[in-house]
Amino acid sequence: MAANTYDAIIIGAGHNGLIAGAYLARAGKKVAILERRPIVGGAAVTEEIFPGYKFTEFSYVVSLLRPEIIRDLELPKHGLKILPLPSTVTPMDNGDYLAGWPDPEPTRREIYRHSPRDAEAADEYGRVMARAAKAIKPVLSLVPPDPSSMSLRDMLGLLKLGQYARSLSEKELYRIAKLVTQSSADLLNEWFEFDPLKGTKSASGVIGTFLGPHSPGTAYVLLHHYMGEIDGAFRAWGFAKNGTGGVTAAIASSARALGAEIRTNASVAQVIVRGGRAAGVALENGDELRAKVVMSAADPKRSFLSFVEAKHFPDEFVEQIRNFRVRGSSGKVNIALSALPEFTCLPGESPLHKGAISISPSIDYIERAYDEAKYGQFSTNPYIDMIIPSMIDRDMAPPGHHVMSCFVQYAPYDIEGGWDDAKRDAFGETVISTIERYAPNIRKLIVGKQVITPKDIERIAGITGGNIFHGELLLHQLFFLRPAPQWADFRTPLPGYYFGASGAHPGGGVMGAAGRMAAQEVLKDWR
Repeated sequence: MAANTYDAIIIGAGHNGLIAGAYLARAGKKVAILERRPIVGGAAVTEEIFPGYKFTEFSYVVSLLRPEIIRDLELPKHGLKILPLPSTVTPMDNGDYLAGWPDPEPTRREIYRHSPRDAEAADEYGRVMARAAKAIKPVLSLVPPDPSSMSLRDMLGLLKLGQYARSLSEKELYRIAKLVTQSSADLLNEWFEFDPLKGTKSASGVIGTFLGPHSPGTAYVLLHHYMGEIDGAFRAWGFAKNGTGGVTAAIASSARALGAEIRTNASVAQVIVRGGRAAGVALENGDELRAKVVMSAADPKRSFLSFVEAKHFPDEFVEQIRNFRVRGSSGKVNIALSALPEFTCLPGESPLHKGAISISPSIDYIERAYDEAKYGQFSTNPYIDMIIPSMIDRDMAPPGHHVMSCFVQYAPYDIEGGWDDAKRDAFGETVISTIERYAPNIRKLIVGKQVITPKDIERIAGITGGNIFHGELLLHQLFFLRPAPQWADFRTPLPGYYFGASGAHPGGGVMGAAGRMAAQEVLKDWR
């Protein structure tokens, strides 16, 4: 086989591309994984933005990464280490706080001091959501069949789906149907009364989605985030040693050990089509690489509207991809600090500094933040999910110093008048001012800050619209509709061209399921 000829070429060395390449190399295929940036990881990267301070620039916590991938690719052997996030704390305007712990009993006591009624409801709510998550979890590893097709593969897929549905009780079926259509606000109002508890839980339903907690479908997004696990602990979240860049570094190490070649600074200009099928790629530097199979791990719009000429796809498919919703709504502010910020509700260093800190005082607070974004402005009182990685992994900052990661909703991609330096600075200032209400010493500790808008996510990570999930997790963009009807099985209308990214089933987050399943479908077709 010639030096520039491969069995498979993967476009994009984000976590899905690396996982797909690793599985194909594990099956004995000659694989090249191409990354446009000088580093691998896509949106799961760790970079030293200021000397001595390491930031997880975009994605920042780990939970959804599938256990079978960790096992199959022997990721712990390649350096993967997940450090648990032991708590969530929501500061309140009155100087108090609401805390949550991995152990249900202290969490129950904490909720009880705010609302005895909610403390009673919380246990049952947790059980109901865990059962719903476990009931729907098998769908994550099902290749979506095309319900309109009479092919044997799709008929068998539908049969498998029917067998799965039959395994569920009537109660579970109704619960899942309700969750995928309901708003997170309606769901939580059925269970709880305490505003900070409802606000904090509802935030999981809007992350990465241009919707508010009162929008139908956000209960499913909440459930999607409920499906994580770490070392068998369901609903557990953690921080990877060395940040999410540590996750992709471990996957890349595994892929290389299995024989995959990873090229950085290798930006793909176009997929080469010969004889009606994908036959390789042309790089922007003029190089051409040949392959029997090409897979894109980029977002749907780049994969189908940029890399491949429209004439190679049916008009209907092109239109469906054009209509795929990818509006980014999330921003990030990464802060280098000379000391630990002191929260009014938590004077001094506390175990709660090692967990998540959530500015989410109520559902209405988050809905009002969404209202501003809906009309083209960033939220002046945003929802912020913060962690202090240097409290979990001391190697993230110089001794005695800290880094703070602030995930922010809402920062619309289509901001009125467009994003520029002045708007980015104003957005960063709004985030700092919001934190300052709860941690008054934050401003004087700032050594440096990095403000990332959806436009920056698009520019740096190459994700169209800056959408962290490569496309919103909406009911009309899930399962056999993701990214387009009839093409949710990781194949595309162009023979030899496959799609295995977060814009495919089962969706976004540092999960890796799409990359793994896409590689498995390639290998099935190979046989």
